[in-house]
Amino acid sequence: MASFTRRKFLKVAGSAAAVSSLGFPAIVGAASKKVVIVGGGVSGATTAKYIRMADSSIDVTLVEPNKEYYTCFMSNEVLSGHRTMESIKVTYDGLRGHGVNVIHDTVTDIDAAGKKVMTAGGKTLAFDRCVVAPGISFIDNIEGYDGDAMKAMPHAWKAGEQTVILRKQLEAMPDGGVVAIAAPPNPFRCPPGPYERACQIAMYLQAKKPKSKLIIMDSKDKFSKFGLFKQAFSRYFPNHIEWVAAKAGGKVTRVDAKSNTLYVGDTAHKVDVANVIPAQRAGAIAIKAGLTNDKGWCPIDGRTFESTMQKGIHVVGDASIAAPLPKSGYAANSEGKVCAAAIVDMLNGRTPGDPALVNTCYSIVGPNDAISVAMVYDLQEGKLAKVKGSGGLTPKDASAEMRGREVQYAYSWFENIKNDSWG
Repeated sequence: MASFTRRKFLKVAGSAAAVSSLGFPAIVGAASKKVVIVGGGVSGATTAKYIRMADSSIDVTLVEPNKEYYTCFMSNEVLSGHRTMESIKVTYDGLRGHGVNVIHDTVTDIDAAGKKVMTAGGKTLAFDRCVVAPGISFIDNIEGYDGDAMKAMPHAWKAGEQTVILRKQLEAMPDGGVVAIAAPPNPFRCPPGPYERACQIAMYLQAKKPKSKLIIMDSKDKFSKFGLFKQAFSRYFPNHIEWVAAKAGGKVTRVDAKSNTLYVGDTAHKVDVANVIPAQRAGAIAIKAGLTNDKGWCPIDGRTFESTMQKGIHVVGDASIAAPLPKSGYAANSEGKVCAAAIVDMLNGRTPGDPALVNTCYSIVGPNDAISVAMVYDLQEGKLAKVKGSGGLTPKDASAEMRGREVQYAYSWFENIKNDSWG
C-alpha cells in the first residue's frame, strides 16, 4: 500500500481496535442495566458481544428475525462458484455463549420516550439503552422495480435467498448470454461491491461460458478503487466486462422484469440476467422510529454513536451517518466496538473516551489477485475523521506476489471477523 507498510498499519489498527472496544476492566455485578439491540448483523452482533465482554452485569437482548445470518462480504464468491452459501453462514450460538439473550422476532416499533421495544411476536422489551442496527432498505428509484421484479432481477445486496437466485440464473444462462449489473448511486452498502461482483461473475463466465459478456450500467461516473478496478477489467476481462458510466448512458431508470429489459431513458437493453441494485437508505425500523434525516440515513454522535434524533438510542452499521467511514463490514464491526465501550461507560456513570476506528475493504478481482483500501479514524473537533498518514490503497504497480497475499489477507480477515462478531 502507498505511504505505509502493512506491518505499520496492522500495528495502528490493532491499537485502534483495543481503544474502541475494551479500554477498561471487566465489571461483574448484579444485573440491573438493560440494553436491547435491534438487528443481528455485523454491527449489532459485535455491540452485543462486546458489551457483555466488558460488563457482565448488563443484561443484553438482541432481537433478530433470522436464526441464521449470511454475510454480504464474500458472498460475491458464491456467484463465481468459488464459495458455498454454507461458508458465509453464521449462527447466534456464540453470542448466547457470552450471555446475550437472543430473540428471533421482528421489531415493529421503538418507543424512545418510554424506553420500550415492541415485537411482532407480542413482546415488549424495556431498555436503558437501545442499539439499532437495521442495515439498509431500498429506495424506489427505478420504475418497475418492485417486489415481483426483485425475484426476476435479483439485487443480491442482502445475502441469502437473493444470492442463490442470482447464482442459479447465471448457471441457467446460455453461453453467449449477456449479464447486466445496474450499480446504485451513492451512498450505498459496500462501495466496491458491484465491481468486485463484476469480476467474480466474469471469472465464472470465462471458465464456463466464454462467449458471454457482462455490462456494468452505472448510476455514477466514478466509483471506489476506480483505477484499480479498471486495471483489473483490462488485465483479466477485456472481452467480458464493459463498464458504462452514467454520463455515457449507464443510469438505469426503468425495468421490465417480464422481458428482462433495462431502460436508460427510452433506450432498451434486453439481457439474459439482470442484477439490479437500487438506491438505498437506512432499514425500515430506523425510519419508523424517527432516527433518519431527510435523506434516509441516521445522524449520530461520533463519540458514542448515539442518535442525534432520539436520545438513548444508538445507531451502528450501514444505517448510520459515520462518514468518512464507508458502509462496510469492517467499519460496522469497529463501530459496534466503539458503541459498546460508550454504552458501558454511560451505564456506569463514566464519560466515554475518545474513539478509534478501523476499516479495510478487500476486493478479489482476479485469479489469486485482490486489492484493498485501509484507513484508521478518530474524533477530530467533535467529528469522525481520517487519521492522516494511517491508510492507503494497493498500488497499481503491485507485484503478483503482493496481490496474491492480499487474497490470503482477505480470507483471513473473513474468518476473523466472523469469529469476532458472532463467535
